[in-house]
Amino acid sequence: MKVLVFDIYGDLAHFRKFYTTSSPLTFPFPPPSTIKGMLGAIIGVDKKDYLRVFSSDHCKIGLQILRPVKKIRLGLNHINTKQNYWIPTKRGSHEARTQIRTEFIKDPGYRLYVSHEDRVIFEDLVEKVKNHEAVFTPALGLSELLADFQYQKVVEVEESKEGETDLVTVIPLPYLEGLRIIFEGGKKYFKERIPIRMNEERIVEEYQEVIFESGGKTIQAETKRHWKSESGESLLFF
Repeated sequence: MKVLVFDIYGDLAHFRKFYTTSSPLTFPFPPPSTIKGMLGAIIGVDKKDYLRVFSSDHCKIGLQILRPVKKIRLGLNHINTKQNYWIPTKRGSHEARTQIRTEFIKDPGYRLYVSHEDRVIFEDLVEKVKNHEAVFTPALGLSELLADFQYQKVVEVEESKEGETDLVTVIPLPYLEGLRIIFEGGKKYFKERIPIRMNEERIVEEYQEVIFESGGKTIQAETKRHWKSESGESLLFF
C-alpha cells in the first residue's frame, strides 16, 4: 500500500470539542473529519463532498504529533445579536460585542500519513502536496487559522500482525483491546474521545478513544495489527 507522508503546521489551531459551548475547548490534534477537510481543500473537493471522497471505506489516515502540544486561551470578540440586531457601539443595555474565552493550540505541527484506494485521487494529492499547491486554502480548524504544509515522501507500507512495536502515530484503542501499552519514563500519555466517522450530513456516526503522547514521542505497545513502512515507521490508521 502506498502512503503519502507530509507535514501540516501553523501558528495556532482550534479543533473544537463536541461537548463544549460557552468556553470552546480544543482537541490536541485534528480528528479524522477535520483532516479530510484539509485534504479536500488541497485537491479542490467541495466542502459538501469531501467526507464522501475521503470516506473511511476508501481512505486511511494516520497522524503523528510533531510538536509538543501547548494550549493557550484567548478572548475572541463575537458580534452581539442576542436581541436580533447589531449596532457598532453600546446603546442602553445592548453591548456591541461579546467576548468568548477560547482554547487554542500554539505552534501546532502534525505529520499525516494518507492512503487512498482511488489512484487518481491519491496521485492528485501527491502532486499537489509535492508542488506545494492547494486549490483552497487549508486551515487548522477555523478559517482564520491558516495552515502550511510540506511534502516528505511516498512510502510503501505492509500490514504486520500482533506484536510489540514503537508507534509514531496516535493509537485508536480498538487496535489494543486487552493488549498492552508499555509506559516509559519521561513520556506524557493522554487519552481522548474523538469523532472518527461522520456522514455526508455531517452527523457523527462513531466515536473512539485514542492514546497519544503529548510531546510527540513514540509509544511502545502491543497491537492486534499495525503497518510498517519501508523506512521503518510503525503506523496505525483511523
